Amino acid sequence: MKKTILAALMAGSFIASAFSATVIKLGYSTGSSDPRAVASKLFKEEVEKNSKGSITVELYDSSKLASIGMKASDTNLIESIINKGPVDMTVSSAGNFGIYATNVGVSALPFLFTDFDKAWKFMDSDIVKGVNKELESSNIVVLAHYDNGFRCVTTTNRPVTKVADMKGLKIRTPANQIVMETMTALGARPEPLDFGKLPAALKAGQFDSQENPIPVIYNNKLYQVQKYLAITNHSYDAMPLVIKKDVWNKLSAAEKKVVQDAAIKAQNLNRNLVKEQTNSLVASLKKEGMVVTSPDLGEFKKATQSVFEIFSEIYGKDLMDKVIAFTK
Repeated sequence: MKKTILAALMAGSFIASAFSATVIKLGYSTGSSDPRAVASKLFKEEVEKNSKGSITVELYDSSKLASIGMKASDTNLIESIINKGPVDMTVSSAGNFGIYATNVGVSALPFLFTDFDKAWKFMDSDIVKGVNKELESSNIVVLAHYDNGFRCVTTTNRPVTKVADMKGLKIRTPANQIVMETMTALGARPEPLDFGKLPAALKAGQFDSQENPIPVIYNNKLYQVQKYLAITNHSYDAMPLVIKKDVWNKLSAAEKKVVQDAAIKAQNLNRNLVKEQTNSLVASLKKEGMVVTSPDLGEFKKATQSVFEIFSEIYGKDLMDKVIAFTK
């Protein structure tokens, strides 16, 4: 009788262990309609389906982060990965990781790419894989690279048609040193602010301007608080999809493959969606009342050459030579 009870208890323990799913919390600072949210939904579906229930993915967009004690701030989300906070995964602009591994932000250098295909080829290169390794000492493993598009300038009171129009603009930027130096080189006055606070700040007149990719401008309704859009494409905004290294290391080899495969599928969906929206949403923004200009980007590129000189010292000659040779 005792043997029968013991066997039953052991069997029950095995079943409970087999079906106790690993829960991964994935958070991001934008709403549920953003391409990163759409792609992350696919990531969740693929992981849960192909892990056969051993991994559950919980998604937290900007409206749900408060439920786990988080702010809709990219900095806070990344800090949660590093410091073992409530979020296990996030997706954020590459430049936002530069505080923890300086070289990760290199893809944001001004006018480095002229189209999506060239940018994606670079993000999938061995150069970027090597740079990403630097994040592992901060408990961060990069699984894939979402896309946020090419950053463009919007303004409240005047259109931007030439570099001179940028002079003196108080412009909101992320806490990304390359973007801030780029805006400074163009004559603007950059000031960082969490994205979640941006619409209210623009409505209150705290800034004359902001800069973001076209899908972000449309999906977050920034056209309601900005009149003019200048298609400057001044910086490509790659977005690493990352997971805590200690969470990653606890997964079995089979589970890691499931997560990695799902990350690449989500990446590809996100990239294609951002590219399509970048091409289609300009017309939608015009319908919403935005005045759209297309400045001479040659003038803008020339004005930002000093940014390369500044960051050549930071990144070092070897990396900069590789990047410039790859992107020619």
